[in-house]
Amino acid sequence: MDQLREPEERIVERPELTRPGSRSGWLWFVFVVLLAIAGGLWWQRLPLAEKPPAPSRAEQPVSVGAATVQTGNINVTVSALGTVTSMNTVVVRPQVSGLLTQVDFQEGQDVKKGDLLAQIDPRPFEAALQQAQGQLARDEALLKGAQVDLKRYQGLAAQNAVARQTLDTQTALVGQYQGTVEADKALVEAATVNLGYCRILSPLDGRTGLRQIDPGNYVTPGDPAGIVVITQIQPISVLFTVPEDQLPAISQRVQQGAQLPVTAYDRTGTTKLAEGVLQTFDSQIDPSTGTIKLRAFFDNANRILYPNQFVNAVLLLNEHKNVAVMPTAAIQHGVPGTFAYVINSNDTVTVRKIALGAIDRERAEVVSGLAPGDRVVVDGADKLREGAPVRVHEQEQAASPAQAQQDLPKPDVTPPPPERPQGGQRHGGNRHTK
Repeated sequence: MDQLREPEERIVERPELTRPGSRSGWLWFVFVVLLAIAGGLWWQRLPLAEKPPAPSRAEQPVSVGAATVQTGNINVTVSALGTVTSMNTVVVRPQVSGLLTQVDFQEGQDVKKGDLLAQIDPRPFEAALQQAQGQLARDEALLKGAQVDLKRYQGLAAQNAVARQTLDTQTALVGQYQGTVEADKALVEAATVNLGYCRILSPLDGRTGLRQIDPGNYVTPGDPAGIVVITQIQPISVLFTVPEDQLPAISQRVQQGAQLPVTAYDRTGTTKLAEGVLQTFDSQIDPSTGTIKLRAFFDNANRILYPNQFVNAVLLLNEHKNVAVMPTAAIQHGVPGTFAYVINSNDTVTVRKIALGAIDRERAEVVSGLAPGDRVVVDGADKLREGAPVRVHEQEQAASPAQAQQDLPKPDVTPPPPERPQGGQRHGGNRHTK
């Protein structure tokens, strides 16, 4: 029994001696592998950690455009969208009914007042005139006969040779014939006017439009389109509306006798079309929009303005002299309110809160915040912040060719460093490039 137990104990003791050694070997192997991986990662990241950090975008100079605040005069203007309106527009319609026999104008022709435009067949109206004239002649003859009889009766009545009633009747008959003659004269006058209407004349100086009817058609005074539309081009006016808040200043200037200039620009507001003066303003304010209409007068010598054309009207109300003026492109709006980026002497920018006065298209009056001589950013402001370094466009463009040649970067004549081997020398190469 003892001999049998002894081998069993040996069998049990052998695993106890071998298992701890096997486990420790695996643990040492895993530890070495992890240590190698960690060392490799550390080795890869070590050059990046030692490499100097690249400068951030905010620290790099931002290329901007600049302008200088100057002292000058600025116009106090009122801008509004306007519509060109003719001073006189006439739809030429016939005044009598008849056959249109001829048209004596060309489409787009300039006509004067009294020029013949068209003609209606005059024969029916000539006949009516002759008939009225004949009726007038007959009634005038009857009147003369009645007047002769009245004179005779008056002589007889003085001798008591005729009854008083006969004299009174003859007197009434003469008065009746006189009324008939007056009516006949009116008929003759009406027939003469109608005959004159057969010749359709221009009622004003202007430009004819497109012909609305052709010869051979029967025309009547009720035709809605008429024969042609004549529009007065010279002079012409522009109607535009301004807010009611600006009416007191405009009214005051007008009452002082000032002629306020008005300039008409095209739809884009960049091309000047014509110059005129303010003529008048409406007698009441539109309650639905809170605006009032103004009319400006233009000579339109070059005929660049046409009725119903949309223009941008700029009314010159006043002028501020010797004030600080800056470009409107430098005006910024944000949390501080209205501000501008001011360029310092060390080529950095400072946010400066400003107050503005009159604005005249691309120029603005500076009430406070800036002084003449200050440089402000007009281009590239969206990339700036307080204290950001800048590089101004104008200085580069204004440099002379020799100066520009000097400003060019010089070629690097330093021999290139030797090829960087793997290992610690790589870090030294990075430090050298720094």
